[in-house]
Amino acid sequence: MKLKELYEMIDGYAPFALSKEYIARGAYDNSGLLIDCGGDIRGVLFSLDLSARAVTEAKRTGCNAIVTHHPAIWSALKRITFDETPDLALLISEKISVISAHLNLDAAEGGIDDCLMRGLGGNAPLAVMEELAGGGYGRVYERAPVSLEEFVQEAEKTFSTKRIICYGTNPVKRVASFCGGGFTESALSFALENGADTLVSSDGKHHLIAEAVERGLNVVLLTHYASEAYGFSKFFRRVQESVDVPCTLFVDENLL
Repeated sequence: MKLKELYEMIDGYAPFALSKEYIARGAYDNSGLLIDCGGDIRGVLFSLDLSARAVTEAKRTGCNAIVTHHPAIWSALKRITFDETPDLALLISEKISVISAHLNLDAAEGGIDDCLMRGLGGNAPLAVMEELAGGGYGRVYERAPVSLEEFVQEAEKTFSTKRIICYGTNPVKRVASFCGGGFTESALSFALENGADTLVSSDGKHHLIAEAVERGLNVVLLTHYASEAYGFSKFFRRVQESVDVPCTLFVDENLL
């Protein structure tokens, strides 16, 4: 399998054009083919982050390509050295290529933000905060009514995490959710404008949590990793079923 073929397959599931559209609206991203070491692909490792542990696992399993969610290279680099950028230097020395699918995978139909909604009991959004061609980010939706305690217990099971911070006491029926670090001023306004009783995201800032609670919202904070690993694993399985090379999913249990 060629790297170009893998890129095109990922583009079919989560079009990189979604990232470009989101960037045109003021977001920042660096998705795409970020490291091309050439040669045929013998195996692919999927990892939410590019980390030393992920690179070690790729070497152990004989994978010479890694697909990440968070961009392996986020901003401009002046140099790649073992002292300053050890993970990138190791990838190049081991001839391991990298494709990153970030905002495009967040926003794609069946992507990470959509999977977060479904994992939290929603089926279809009533409203989408950032509507994009063929996708979107930030959703408000109805779900079967449950107590907040039951809602959190369901989330712990679905997202395989015990690290959930919860504020509020209200029953849960209408949820606003934003995968990753999506708890922003705009997200809070969107949740309130669309009648959500519960806001789910991660990386919450104190002033936003305080305002949400003051305005009567439940706030449920997953770890950033847990909010995205669930959808990323589903993306992994879709690609795994479509390629003819071994694929491995690396999950960092320390971050769930």
